This record gives sequence, structure tokens and C-alpha cells, in this order.
Amino acid sequence: MQVDLVHTTTADGLRLCGALEIPPTSSDSAPASEPPLDAIVCVHGTGSNFYASTLMEAIASRLVELGIAALRVNTRGHDGISTTSGRTAPVRGGAAYERVDDCRFDLAAWVALLAARGYRRIGLLGHSLGGLKCIYTLAHAATNASTAHQPLEHVRALLAISPPRLSNSVFRASTHGPEFSAAFDAAQALVDAGRGDTLMESTFPLPYIVSAAGYVDKYGPHERYQILKLLAEVQLPTLIVYGSEEVARNIAFAGVPEAIEALPPPNDHRRVAVIAGADHFYAGARSELLARLERWLRKLPAI
Repeated sequence: MQVDLVHTTTADGLRLCGALEIPPTSSDSAPASEPPLDAIVCVHGTGSNFYASTLMEAIASRLVELGIAALRVNTRGHDGISTTSGRTAPVRGGAAYERVDDCRFDLAAWVALLAARGYRRIGLLGHSLGGLKCIYTLAHAATNASTAHQPLEHVRALLAISPPRLSNSVFRASTHGPEFSAAFDAAQALVDAGRGDTLMESTFPLPYIVSAAGYVDKYGPHERYQILKLLAEVQLPTLIVYGSEEVARNIAFAGVPEAIEALPPPNDHRRVAVIAGADHFYAGARSELLARLERWLRKLPAI
């Protein structure tokens, strides 16, 4: 297997790094059948990066075995707090400071890198917030085809692993409602006072350090990142996978598989799977996850 360390520059001038794992070309190691995709962009979750996730490492290795190039990438939200090279000066980023909307620049740049290398049948795959970023990017592309974030015409499929439902109304109505409402109202007050860059320690919906503006962006009442609204705009072949343990224990996932399946037709391009006993990181259930991904990929129609 060949691994290339690569970088790309987004339309707004940020330099991002990644690793492209390329299947071997010898006849002895070639897959038995033609793979349904040429390459897949693999997108990390909150606070992670292209090299740290053992889950993404396992997925990328299996993709390469199937004859599919795997591009593990950083978004500008990589790590907790990070600095990214910009056009004229370093830009502060990471999970603490990112705006999810900017992922459109990041993923478009990575798809462009693959297209420049000759890949024409490309998939997007993301875990957790990375899955939501893939969905958001494709949903935005479907409704804003003339924007500078396009074209993504080479993207042929979407695989989202545990994408969360970011919903202000659902969080406020949950048993964690008082905790969430207090945190959100405090963040909103900081933003209103012109102190949006102030860091706060979030405990819900997940524990991490985040700026007040970042918290309001992700979890605000506008619900611009609500997965159910976004998926309705994505008409590509789509697989969404959850673990039964995260669905049972976390309000960001509770009831989401059923809600996705209940989306109005046409939805025959969309499949939802729940893996029994799996948590958010699929500990002890990765073999089943990889098997589900492989079965779905093998059933993709010729593109």
C-alpha cells in the first residue's frame, strides 16, 4: 500500500493536510471485482484529525483492500484548538473555534485534489461531526449549485457514521434541558456582548472546550445543522450507520434512525443501519461496521 502525505488549499486560503492511501496495482493484490468508487474522502469528528482516529484507520485500510483509495483529511476544525496557515497570517481554529458551515470549503478542496489526480467516482465518508459535515456539504451543494464551493460533481455516494442531530429544541426538551439551556444562554450572552471568542467548558451535548460563538453556531435555534432537514436535500446513494448504545444513551442520537427512515419519499436511495451493542466509537463492533460498509458499497450501482 502506498501512502502519500498531501495538502490542499481551500477557496478561502487555508492549508489543510491529509494522507492518501492508494491500493496496490499489481495483479496479485488487486480486488476480485471492480470497486464501485475510485476514492473516498474520510472526515474526522470533533476534536480529532486525519491521523489520530483508530476508527478511521481501520476504515481506510478496509477501503484500500477493496481497491478504493482512502483520503483521510483534516478540516479546519481538527484537534481541540489548532492553528492553520492562511493566505496572510495563521488562522486560529480547531473544534473550539470552528464554524461548521466552513466545512463546505474544506471538503470541496479535498474533492478537488482527488479530481486533479484523476479520480472521478468519489465518495464522502465521515464519523460523528465529520458525517454531519459531509451531509451538510452535499445538502448545500444541492441547493446552491452556483456557489464558489462547487463543483462537487464527482461525488457519487455518502457514508455517514453516527452523525448527530444538533437540535436546540430537542436538547431543551430533554432531561438535560436545564443544563443545556443554561450553557446556551450564557454563550449567547457572551456573543451579544461582543465576546464570542471567549472559551467555555461544555458538558452537553459533549464535553469539550468551545468558544461561545462556536456553541451558538452549532446549537442555536436556527438549527441550520439539523440532520433531518439536511438529508432531505441529498439525493445521492446514502448509508447512515449508528450504534445501538449511542442511540439508547445520548439524546443527540435517540430516535434518529427511525426519524431518518420516516423521511418522505423519494428516499429509496437512503439506507439506515443500527449495529447492536456498538457505542459511538464502535469499540468491539468494528468488524460488523466494516462488514456493513463493505456490503453497502458492493451493492452500489455502476456509476
